[in-house]
Amino acid sequence: MKQVTGKELEELLKGDKTVFADFWATWCAPCRMLAPIFESVAEKYADQAVFVKVNVDEETEAAIRYGVSSIPNVIAFRGGSVANNSLGYVPEEELETFVQENI
Repeated sequence: MKQVTGKELEELLKGDKTVFADFWATWCAPCRMLAPIFESVAEKYADQAVFVKVNVDEETEAAIRYGVSSIPNVIAFRGGSVANNSLGYVPEEELETFVQENI
């Protein structure tokens, strides 16, 4: 799973595909629980959207810019803007539904 900086995320948002960014931190247990689920869903929809991870401790400005105040937080970006978000740990079926609804 590709880790991106805030600047790299901004560049990805200029593209045509929906971008799903998992904002997380190493010390966050729910983030670690969500990671394999996010990766599994990303593999299923890799041809339809872009999936990346953003470490909030390393990319504080990006977290602030996109209103991330709690993690894990998966944000769906469409047309360069926040379209929706999924906050906290969710089971795979729920995350997959979130992705399907926001592609």
